Amino acid sequence: MRTGYLLPPRMHYRSLMPDLPAREQRPAYPPLPTTDPLTGEPFSMDLKAVKDAVQRTAGKLHITPILSSVGAADAIRRSGGPFLGDGRVRFKSEHLQRSGSYKVRGMLNRVARLVEFFGIEDVKRRGIITFSAGNAAAAYAWAGRAYGIPVEVVMPTKAVPAKIAACKAYGATVHLVEGHMGTAGELKNKLVAERGLIDAHPFDDPFVIAGHGSMGIEILEQIPEADVVIGGLGGGGMLCGASVALRALKPEIRLYGVEPDGSSAVKQAVDSGGVVSVTPVTVADGLGAPYAGSWTLPLASSLLDGLVTLPDEEILGGLRFAMERLKQVVEPAGAAALAALLFGRIPVIPGDRVVVILSGGNVDLTRIPEFLERATPVPGA
Repeated sequence: MRTGYLLPPRMHYRSLMPDLPAREQRPAYPPLPTTDPLTGEPFSMDLKAVKDAVQRTAGKLHITPILSSVGAADAIRRSGGPFLGDGRVRFKSEHLQRSGSYKVRGMLNRVARLVEFFGIEDVKRRGIITFSAGNAAAAYAWAGRAYGIPVEVVMPTKAVPAKIAACKAYGATVHLVEGHMGTAGELKNKLVAERGLIDAHPFDDPFVIAGHGSMGIEILEQIPEADVVIGGLGGGGMLCGASVALRALKPEIRLYGVEPDGSSAVKQAVDSGGVVSVTPVTVADGLGAPYAGSWTLPLASSLLDGLVTLPDEEILGGLRFAMERLKQVVEPAGAAALAALLFGRIPVIPGDRVVVILSGGNVDLTRIPEFLERATPVPGA
């Protein structure tokens, strides 16, 4: 696995230092688990697990398109950054995936494996439950509907109304709870204990992570020359899964994760070498995980080249740029990686072929005027 480093916050292109701290200078992190918690079977988080997920979900998901923007690359150059490869930034358009986010990649793989292992009738009898700010809940609901499996989801009352409506439309039973994602997780645990529901985690699950890895395979099939991939981090399932595939297939590729200042569970965990509970406070609800998990912490520590944070106003600047210049409607979490690149948080160099993951498009349309008003202008745009 690739060694990594952490970028100090608020670095800009012109202040990036060539000498990067070695991995041995970072805190030790827990070992990667080796057992699937839901089936008890051995599990190895590797390229084979990702390829198995691709086979398991074949024909049921979109191969999302790669978009590109000369304007984004020009803005970077005008703000003091380098000239990027081919003079453009590429985008992996997961906001166009089924259910409006990348989440169905992992959730379908998880549900399909439960059916393979336990049998469809047993899974239907028990039912599945998860907790989520919205996209994971909708993805589990969508995957459950595909198999006729009852799904229950626990969500904060402040979740985006469209995400709640989507879960109900896919047939899920929705439990709303006051508070944040951690509070939703507590109610989920209570319902699991009381009713014996299958506890399907929204991000810290080996089959979920491996399922998200299919995105990494697609990126290199679509852009084999990619040098840099940037993605948002909530609990870390998406980028960790994609990174398993990307690192195995192209070891020299550089991988960067992006979190909001007010919800940096993964960065804090990697910095400290252990899981840190946080209370997310961010407009990017899809990046509001209360902690990094037992799978995602060691994967993020060993696979990612850097972790950066940025304020909500800059995330919204990325959202505004996506709407005005890319003509793409994304949610704040889906715009975080783009914002980090545009605001100079990512150490790109001349000639880099950069891929930004637009992870979701389930935005609360009623808040668009507020988001645009709060957005920090993108330098050079």
